[in-house]
Amino acid sequence: MSKILPVFFVAATLVLTSSQYPSPLLAGTCASKCGPQPLQFTPGKRIRVEVLNATTGLVKIEKVDLTGPIPLRPKQELRLENGDGTEPNVSLVFWDEMGLPLKATVSKPNFGTLRIEIRPNNRAPGDRSVEILDDGRVNIL
Repeated sequence: MSKILPVFFVAATLVLTSSQYPSPLLAGTCASKCGPQPLQFTPGKRIRVEVLNATTGLVKIEKVDLTGPIPLRPKQELRLENGDGTEPNVSLVFWDEMGLPLKATVSKPNFGTLRIEIRPNNRAPGDRSVEILDDGRVNIL
């Protein structure tokens, strides 16, 4: 009996200390910690891009290698048709006329539309472009 008692105390100590300090190697599910699903379109399909200037200043947007700078006044919306779909990669570059930092918020209102809202940002340098990759993913840079 006297030999079993210390073994019991050691086992109880190990169980209690391991539950208070979980090991970082233990994996769990992300059911409560998963972020939103990344925005993605079907590769090769036509995409309509809607850009809204939600700032109080003039913003310029350029579809790299396809258009020159297009000015967007405050609250103005611009629609761009991407006839080639997601192939090749499509880059939209934008900047504030006064050099202020911007933030791009993207959404997918329907299966073939990418909506980009350009808003003021408190942190420099801010967002500067949105890329639609040839695999359908959307990146904000």
